[in-house]
Amino acid sequence: MKADISFKNINKLAIPALIAGIAEPILSITDTAIVGNIDINPIENLAAVGIVGAFISMLIWIFGQTRSAISSIISQYVGANKLDEVKNLPAQAIAIVVITSLLVLGATYPFSKQIFQFYNASDVILNYCVDYYKIRIFGFPFALFTFAVFGAFRGLQNTFYPMIIAVLGVLLNIILDIILVYGITDIIPAMHIKGAAYASVIAQVFMATIAAVLLIKKTTISLKITFPFNKEIRKLIVMILNLFIRTIALNIALYLGTAYATGYGKEYIAAYTIGLNLWFLGAFMIDGYASAGNILSGKLVGAKKYNLLLKLSTKLLKYGVFAGFILAILGAIFYDSIGRIFIKNKAVLDIFYSSFWIVLAMQPLCAIAFIFDGMFKGLGEMKYLRNLLLITTTFVFVPSLLILDKFGYKLHAIWFTFALWIIARGFPLIIKFRRKFSKLAQKN
Repeated sequence: MKADISFKNINKLAIPALIAGIAEPILSITDTAIVGNIDINPIENLAAVGIVGAFISMLIWIFGQTRSAISSIISQYVGANKLDEVKNLPAQAIAIVVITSLLVLGATYPFSKQIFQFYNASDVILNYCVDYYKIRIFGFPFALFTFAVFGAFRGLQNTFYPMIIAVLGVLLNIILDIILVYGITDIIPAMHIKGAAYASVIAQVFMATIAAVLLIKKTTISLKITFPFNKEIRKLIVMILNLFIRTIALNIALYLGTAYATGYGKEYIAAYTIGLNLWFLGAFMIDGYASAGNILSGKLVGAKKYNLLLKLSTKLLKYGVFAGFILAILGAIFYDSIGRIFIKNKAVLDIFYSSFWIVLAMQPLCAIAFIFDGMFKGLGEMKYLRNLLLITTTFVFVPSLLILDKFGYKLHAIWFTFALWIIARGFPLIIKFRRKFSKLAQKN
């Protein structure tokens, strides 16, 4: 196996992964920007999109961990030149995750009102949440299917096809958002927030269809389910369960941030929604290098090339932190104009501007956490990731938010807490990685 960790090869994987990774946040940002400029109740519409977006993101992250698990196993078998042994694994994994998603849809749909009351939504905002969710949730199984197929492509060291799928999906979503939210005079009535939900669902169905076609036509992996189960299915399920528990801890943090912001008032949740979507966008852009780490680390550990693995981590860290600083600088340059893209309300913008600098300052720190997070997934170290997030959420995020909220810092409390949480997640991963693979490199 040829192990190439050159700048060119890393970016050959990272840049398409970056573009593919921002598909979901751009879908949410598109909804946010277009819905925030509706003439009727723009603040309430924006708040509803933010609350529902946070919940759906939680579901996708919890149940979409199949992508990382599939990628880890496939890439390790590619590194060991034994791909034939796991060719039927992706189809089995995809079937499991799609069936699970249908169960989640059936379980949450009837209780959508109660779910968003739990997020402190009420009155007009609650009604908008229910309307938006009852449409958008039907895109959930298709989103998980696409995530799982992306995992197979990543394991095969291919981030180009996921990029193509994501770009086409985003473009379709933007076009449909404009048409369905605002309408076309005498042709299509304005559907407002429901139109944004329909646009997202159609885009997700489209992406899933293209993903399936490309996987079947362009790879040796089939979507036909065969039995018996692959020998790695047990390992895959254990990985998914560990990531499942880990992602629940992650989403407890996201839930608390959304619930507290909603409790401060509709202007605060609207401002928080803008900041959160921009944070997700920055995170997924940096995550391109995390994806490269995920793909290459699995391949290198499969080939037992530990020296190259250490060099890869150093390079990715430099590239990721540099990208984080660039994002922070760009955000600072366009600080005032960014907020006005989403909403024109002065009260919301004032709250947003007062705390957005914290989101920007977090970007280089996020790079550290996300890059090593991606590498640990590629290595199959899901148990350690699970334990670390449980500890940091319990002993860093929750106490910090409670204390800072007590002092009345409001959105500043939420964003400072996220910053501390990111630091607590990132640096232990560096220490653990260096200790383990420095020893293995010396033995090797």
